[in-house]
Amino acid sequence: MTTEVSDQYLAGVQRTDPDIFRLIKEEERYQVESIRLIPSENYTSRAVMEATGSVLANKYSEGYPGRRYYEGQRYIDDLETLVQDRAKALFGMAHANVQPYSGSPANLAVYMALLAPGEKIMGLALPHGGHLTHGWGVSATGKFWTSVQYEVDAQTHRIDYDRVREMALRERPRIIVAGATAYPREYDFAKFGEIAREAGAYFLADISHISGLIVAGAHPDPAPYADAIMTTTHKTLRGPRGAMILCKEEHAEAIDKAVFPGLQGGPHENTIAGVGVALKEAATADFRAYGHQVVANARALAAELRERGFDLITGGTDNHLVLIDLTGKKVIGKKAAKALDRANIVGNYNTIPFDPRKPFSPSGLRIGTPSVTTRGMKEEEMRRIARWMDEVVENVKDEDALDRVGAEVRDFCRQYPAPGMAV
Repeated sequence: MTTEVSDQYLAGVQRTDPDIFRLIKEEERYQVESIRLIPSENYTSRAVMEATGSVLANKYSEGYPGRRYYEGQRYIDDLETLVQDRAKALFGMAHANVQPYSGSPANLAVYMALLAPGEKIMGLALPHGGHLTHGWGVSATGKFWTSVQYEVDAQTHRIDYDRVREMALRERPRIIVAGATAYPREYDFAKFGEIAREAGAYFLADISHISGLIVAGAHPDPAPYADAIMTTTHKTLRGPRGAMILCKEEHAEAIDKAVFPGLQGGPHENTIAGVGVALKEAATADFRAYGHQVVANARALAAELRERGFDLITGGTDNHLVLIDLTGKKVIGKKAAKALDRANIVGNYNTIPFDPRKPFSPSGLRIGTPSVTTRGMKEEEMRRIARWMDEVVENVKDEDALDRVGAEVRDFCRQYPAPGMAV
């Protein structure tokens, strides 16, 4: 691979550290030449990348606007206030904290703010699509607080809200969490809010995967029902890696104190600037069209896979992701994921509800459409991708077949420019 300077953005890296420059360029080429179907990944715009890599990386700014521990914050205060205001306007919440480094500490901050140690968290079980930070035992959230998990229905693999209500009234959790990493259907946030109120619990909506769909109007909105909303800022929102907490005004002080000084020191203002750019982009008509296309693409991909004999958890999707049970194909999820990667189609192996296999070698494969939609692909391209996936799974041990598909995929990807890429 050539290491010629493709643009001025990386010229300094190339001069100072050719090894790092080479690896960046290799990853850039990989992102351009592969079909990226991991639901939690996306492409940011060049503007987002430039803000994230700006002089703001030099800044240290413990505290909040108007209440910093260091001088020299006149522009930083304006910047952070601007991003807060954009977040509040976009998500329709009274307060926004844009400082969390990522989603996991952001969820921790919500629990620290609203719960006493040992109080009860109720979230979706990890093997059923939930997240570690929704109270799973190996997470700090399952160690510092008591945890109970609801599950999806054994037949439909959908959330059964009557059973969620029964558990909530029996267990009386202090907080109920709605959100997941591998649940391909819409969340009834109104129902979650109703259940939480009846049980005397706070309601946290973790919309990390679907926040872009929500602001685009392609998924129901939790804002009217939630005490707090947590979202990461990448995934469907197309920002840099970070997180935000939005909440009712009555929880603002407690949540701010939980973020700083409770869990973090100085915020990463360069990341906050990148988030601000992404929020401005997300407030446009183009982004709203993007969010709806993500869902349309996921449904088209799911339909074609189903036509080709793939078993889909819940039978399809309402959002950006598809969860596949490969048991009927007689292929282990991990082997399928590795074969697909060799063919330049990138997904991730994943547990399925009631999976008889172990988490590190599960039965499932998780894929999604945020990245390919950002590149301008639509329903017909999704059907083509499904055909390639079928070919790979049918020839999972045939390296020549995988390499042939990989070459076809590389040529295909060159027709769809990746935002911000110079390759």
